Amino acid sequence: MDKDTKYALVTGASGDIGREIAIALAKEGFHLYLHYYRNEQAIQLLREELLSFHVDVIPIQADFTNSDMITRLQESIFQLDVFVHAAGNSYYGLFQDTPDQELKNLWDIHVHFPMQLLQKWIPKLQQSESGRIIFISSIWGEVGAAMEVAYSAVKGAQIAFCKALAQEIALSGTTVNVVSPGMVDTKMNHLFDEEEKTAILADIPMHRFAKPSEVGDVVVFLASDRASYITGQTMRLNGGWFMR
Repeated sequence: MDKDTKYALVTGASGDIGREIAIALAKEGFHLYLHYYRNEQAIQLLREELLSFHVDVIPIQADFTNSDMITRLQESIFQLDVFVHAAGNSYYGLFQDTPDQELKNLWDIHVHFPMQLLQKWIPKLQQSESGRIIFISSIWGEVGAAMEVAYSAVKGAQIAFCKALAQEIALSGTTVNVVSPGMVDTKMNHLFDEEEKTAILADIPMHRFAKPSEVGDVVVFLASDRASYITGQTMRLNGGWFMR
């Protein structure tokens, strides 16, 4: 392992938040594995942009609802210093009307698949002098949301998983943390109509949504040596919407 060269894997790199995380890490000199599911065009455009930072950029396609891809993905990674799980989807609707397949997909994408990957990759991260595991969760994983019950459940599971894993591997120096955004100005949140957005903004003390780049800034801090003594924490990025 090259101690002077750091590699980060960003899942969901074709999404708005994943893209900004990748850009922020590339600016800091991280070489990147960029996971995506369907949007190959977005990944290729991002790759071209990231090459200007003189870093290696390796796209990796995988369907996080297909268990057959776990081994292939596990074996596609060699050196790994930072794992960022930003992949995700949501489902909006009454819980009792949520199809079983949606429940399974949410669990696989947000919890099951990354847990299985980390079972294989934790030894790689522990070989690094600055191993980092970072999950992008959500304010709904902390407080819950009507009409997004299953999504809230898997986001809460991410937080619980990271707290427990942080304790288990702390002695190795590998840290495990969560970034918990409130409302972020992403395509995924465009499902809300203007009336709903206005109502949400009225509850946010800063009266604006977060920018995807602001999530990237927090991830870069947690991935840095400055955060070497921070583990098992949930870093809230919500404009004062939820405080505890």
